[in-house]
Amino acid sequence: MPLDSTAQLLTRVTAQLSNQLGLLSRNGTRRPMHRTRPPAAPRPSTAEATPPTLLVVAHGSRDPQALRTVLALLDRVRDLRPGLDVRLGHIELNQPLLPDTLDGLRGADAVLVPLLLGRGHHVKHDLPAAAAAAPSVRTRIAAPLGPHPLLVEALYGRLVEAGWDPADEGRRRAAVVLAAAGSRDPDSAQDTRRTARMLAERLGGVPVVPAYASAAAPTVPAALRALAARGRHRTFVASYFTAPGRFASAAASAAPRTAAVPLGAHPAMARLLLHRYDQALSAIAPSETVSLLASA
Repeated sequence: MPLDSTAQLLTRVTAQLSNQLGLLSRNGTRRPMHRTRPPAAPRPSTAEATPPTLLVVAHGSRDPQALRTVLALLDRVRDLRPGLDVRLGHIELNQPLLPDTLDGLRGADAVLVPLLLGRGHHVKHDLPAAAAAAPSVRTRIAAPLGPHPLLVEALYGRLVEAGWDPADEGRRRAAVVLAAAGSRDPDSAQDTRRTARMLAERLGGVPVVPAYASAAAPTVPAALRALAARGRHRTFVASYFTAPGRFASAAASAAPRTAAVPLGAHPAMARLLLHRYDQALSAIAPSETVSLLASA
C-alpha cells in the first residue's frame, strides 16, 4: 500500500488541528458539546385539559326527598369521575333552575344530560329552549336515560330490595307493573314499553305491564286489576321514577305489597349519566348547540 505524500499528511494534520481548535473558546477552555435535543411535547391547551361540565337536568319536585336523592346521585357521579365538573339544574319547582345554572357557565362548554327516562316534551322542547336562551354557553344535549340496559339493572335491583326473589317457584302467578309518570308524546310511551320488555327479559319472562300516573293509560290500579284477572296475584310495582315525588307516592300506594323505591342514587344510574355524557361528547364536535335526543 503506497505511503501518503508529505503534502497529504500535512493536509490531514491541519484539518484535525482545525477541528480540535474549534472546540476551544478564546480563553482556552473547552467548549461544551452541543447535542440535539428532541422537541418538547406540546402542552395541552386549557380547553383540552378541562372536559365540558356535566349538567344534570332534573324535573324538580315539591317532595323534599327528591332534591336530597338527586344530590346523592350527583355525588355518586363525582366519585366515579373525579375532577369532572358536575352541576344540577331543574326544569321547575326546585333550585337551582336550569337557566340559573347555565348563567353561571358563561363562556364554558357543557353537556346537558336529562335526568328523564324517555323522550317527551321536556326533552324535546324545554331543554333545547333553555340551551338556545344561553348562547354564551357551548352546549350539547344528551339523550334521555331510557331505554337502556343500565336502567333495567337499576329497576331489577330495586325490585330485589322490595322482596322480589328470582329463585321463587311461584313465577306463574307473578307479574310486575312498571309505574311511570306518563306523557302524551307517543315517543315517550314507546320508550316506556321498550323498557318494560327489557325488564321482562331480565326477570326471566315474567310479564311486565307499563302503567302511568297521568296523561296515558292504563293507570297503575287498572293494570293491577287486569293482571289479577289473568291469575297474576303476586304482583310487584316497579317504580320507574328518578326520585320520590307525587307520582311515585301514588303508584306505591296502589301496590298490593311493598312497591320498589324510585331509581334514585342506584349505582347503575350514576354510570348511565356518565355514559350519556360520554356518548354526547363522542358524537359531534362542540361548534354550536347540538342535540342528541334519539334514544340509544
